[in-house]
Amino acid sequence: MALAAGRWTSIVGPNGAGKSTLLKVLAHLLPHTGRVELLGQPLAKMPARQRARHLSWLGQNEATADDLTVWDVVMLGRLPHQAWLAAPSDADRAVVEQALRATQAWDWRSRTLGQLSGGERQRVLLARALAVQAQVLLMDEPLANLDPPHQADWLAVVRQLVAQGSTVVSVLHELSMALHADELVIMAAGRIIHQGACADAITHRALEEVFDKRIAIHALNDQWVALPRLQKH
Repeated sequence: MALAAGRWTSIVGPNGAGKSTLLKVLAHLLPHTGRVELLGQPLAKMPARQRARHLSWLGQNEATADDLTVWDVVMLGRLPHQAWLAAPSDADRAVVEQALRATQAWDWRSRTLGQLSGGERQRVLLARALAVQAQVLLMDEPLANLDPPHQADWLAVVRQLVAQGSTVVSVLHELSMALHADELVIMAAGRIIHQGACADAITHRALEEVFDKRIAIHALNDQWVALPRLQKH
């Protein structure tokens, strides 16, 4: 599998297909026997600090300390850019503010994570990932706990990142949101069965097949949507 720079790729497939496992391998979070390259270099041989600057991670159901403030959580995203035990710079503070405003979390900056709802926490963790300013952003179920308006906000953030030249790879269960991406990687039973442009008919057919034709892809208001196909009994 090759992921083009400056594009958004969504990984989709049924439960247990291996989507999160693949993303963790790409993030160097799981041992594996294959070879992963980042920006033309073997990921395993890249120094940890360099890897952390180039690759940002937003995991699924991440454990976080409830007593940390929102500001401090997002500032963690700046650690790869700071000297050991150095205080945050003015540039770090400006990046954190920008990330918090982009995710509409600025007003909570002094609150602790324990005071936030699940959706609010997810937006703070997204802000932390954005604060890294990495060239590649990997996100596993980033829409978890987000209501539809904030899912739309997330989509706008991703489009802005790609427009600025970043590479985004997301695992999504929300197929209609995934179809907004540039490309889909479709998985089943631990294997990649198709990779192609979201607008291609062959990609639509592969997506319908992997879900046993229980869904159908339709055009609606100049975008593709995945709708459930009711079974006849």
